[in-house]
Amino acid sequence: MTPKEFLDFAKKHGAETVDLKFVDLLGTWQHCCYPIDLWDEDTFKEGLGFDGSSIRGWQDIHKSDMLAIPNPSTAKMDPFFKEPTISVIADILDPITLECYSRDPRDIAKKATAYLKKTRIGDTAFVGPEPEFFIFDEIRFDQKQNTGFYHIDSVEGAWNSNRIEEPNLGYKPSYKGGYFPVSPTDTYSDLRGEMVKEMRKIGIKVEAHHHEVATGGQSEIDMQFTDILTMSDQLMWYKYIIKNVALRHGKTVTFMPKPVFQDNGSGMHIHFSIWKGGKNLFAGNKYAGMSQEGLWAIGGILKHAAALLAFAAPTTNSYRRLVPGFEAPVNLVYSARNRSAAVRIPMYSTNPKSKRFEFRCPDPTCNGYLTFTAMLMAALDGIENKIDPGKPLDENIYELSDKEKARIKNVPGTLTESLMALQKDHAFLTKGGVFTDDVIETYIDYKIKNEISELSLRPHPYEFALYYDN
Repeated sequence: MTPKEFLDFAKKHGAETVDLKFVDLLGTWQHCCYPIDLWDEDTFKEGLGFDGSSIRGWQDIHKSDMLAIPNPSTAKMDPFFKEPTISVIADILDPITLECYSRDPRDIAKKATAYLKKTRIGDTAFVGPEPEFFIFDEIRFDQKQNTGFYHIDSVEGAWNSNRIEEPNLGYKPSYKGGYFPVSPTDTYSDLRGEMVKEMRKIGIKVEAHHHEVATGGQSEIDMQFTDILTMSDQLMWYKYIIKNVALRHGKTVTFMPKPVFQDNGSGMHIHFSIWKGGKNLFAGNKYAGMSQEGLWAIGGILKHAAALLAFAAPTTNSYRRLVPGFEAPVNLVYSARNRSAAVRIPMYSTNPKSKRFEFRCPDPTCNGYLTFTAMLMAALDGIENKIDPGKPLDENIYELSDKEKARIKNVPGTLTESLMALQKDHAFLTKGGVFTDDVIETYIDYKIKNEISELSLRPHPYEFALYYDN
């Protein structure tokens, strides 16, 4: 879509307002609204100024001016404004040099796509994420000098099986009992259907939606795979749509990986493949129908997994999910069907076009632009350096001996460990200038200062149960 086509599209739909969106370093959309009659074709060249020092992980105050350049090809009619509003995603530039801003996650994803073509290994990387989320009826939390708590409630929560609801009709999924039940146990089919309808309106291809394993309204909506940049944009729309449709119905959605104690957390398994000239490079006659390049790509993912998780499992809460016993992929191995492995090769189809691997460690709090890009860079490193992924793990890991288990590497146990791994292992990310040292250092510093250090200062509610009467 050209700037003229953008303006014609807005006029056709009666849009009087433009909503300009861009993503911060951690993966949250920011926005600003403009009357459309102030825009013309030059706006798409000259851009619009804003304060970059107020955006997480971006500019210092003494050089805060930044430029947002609307990308007309991303135009959509926003479904959540009262008046017709056209939405557009912006690319970020430095207003002095007019160069793309290195800390703009969208630019990082664009550079990765260019770098893939430059390597001549492939021309397109496809990703298909499977984000999971919880739908709650209420969430309350606070942290003060003398108080620290959270309280979750859900009409589907197993903890409410004895609540006086006048009448309580039951039909509440049990802990770990929420996978694929029909209504009336699954109370959210229509709500998810409305979310899917809004996604389809803006061009997102949805493959399926269903209830997930946990109690308390855990759900999943799967998008059809597409290229990294398109999917990164779509993931932002996905989160935006799900939260706002839930709000319409007086519900609240969280992508937080582990909000419910002793039940399954929310992951975001990511299906991944590299293509060249319309052919899938990962289809072959090796293990599980993979090619040698596909196995080397898995080798790159496993080698760099600890560093990848700094982006793919980017919160301290992510590591409440990555623990044994809740279908969590804590083992740094690969397998054709074993869901406790960090990398799984789906066996649903023998069609070479469907051959891919699935990285199971990420969760939906991640910034898609950074996570999908980091996965691509790790896979390319594996192919370029012919990294052997080792032997697959096809046995039930829970039935292995302690000696056999001890030989299997695990994912990092904390965000701190993942960030330290990224600090030591990021040369594969900076190839071709895709990530810069500045981006990586800024990301690590932000996480340590604003999340890890702040959490370390605060007493945990369970510490009172453990230590108050000591």
